[in-house]
Amino acid sequence: MPKIHELADVKSQDIGEGTRIWQFCVVLEGAKVGKGCNLCAHTLVEGDVVIGDNVTLKSGVYLWDGTRIEDNVFIGPNATFTNDSMPRSKVYPGKFEGIIVRFGASIGANATILPGVTIGRSAMVGAGAVVTKDVPDFSVVVGNPAKVIRYLTV
Repeated sequence: MPKIHELADVKSQDIGEGTRIWQFCVVLEGAKVGKGCNLCAHTLVEGDVVIGDNVTLKSGVYLWDGTRIEDNVFIGPNATFTNDSMPRSKVYPGKFEGIIVRFGASIGANATILPGVTIGRSAMVGAGAVVTKDVPDFSVVVGNPAKVIRYLTV
């Protein structure tokens, strides 16, 4: 059974066993959150978001419609996800561009991920990086725009 803090606003019925959702979190109806996850205080998950198992969302992370997070992913504090490449007030795209974060990836604090980007398997995004294009599996990216600085060995 998930542990949901009494000050969280969780409308989804699809929350996995052992997941902890802390105070001031919002999880909208339709969102899917896997087993063993930790959603820290002040996070938001929209309805068309899928989160795998054993995922950590640190405080200040907002996951917008179209986002897909695979298992064992770490997302650091205030990492920013986007889903609209041409945002205008009260003008909505026909379809939001999702972000995919593959198995085992880690995203550092205050990184910004642009719409339509895929973060590869076990990749690492440095704190404050601005990710404008896909990140290869097992790579480490830093900077603005984010660039590969090295590759990880298993």
